[in-house]
Amino acid sequence: MNKDLNHYKNLLIKEKDLIVSELSDLAQNKGGDAWEASAVDPVDTADREDVALNIEGYQEKDEVVRVLETQLSEVEHALSKIDSGTYGICEVSGEEIEEDRLEANPSARTCKSHINEWLQA
Repeated sequence: MNKDLNHYKNLLIKEKDLIVSELSDLAQNKGGDAWEASAVDPVDTADREDVALNIEGYQEKDEVVRVLETQLSEVEHALSKIDSGTYGICEVSGEEIEEDRLEANPSARTCKSHINEWLQA
């Protein structure tokens, strides 16, 4: 397969920009790859239900931030693989990753036949 690395690099950069934008809406960058969910609106009452809803809202936001951080890490990993010349190589078998898989997920680490092995690792 003759991969157009610039094409995949552009896809990854667009994905990274989108993830960073989403993270910026939900969290504050604490430096590097560290993000912390922004506090939800403060509660001015001592009502336990209001406080509980506030905490629940923060926890939900924090979960989304963690998922986005993982996605950002995967995109950055793929970009580093482009720079090192190892992009598009399955991390399980060393075979080339199918082009349709890379189109669907430019940060894929494995070929289709090894996706379950990566998910279980």
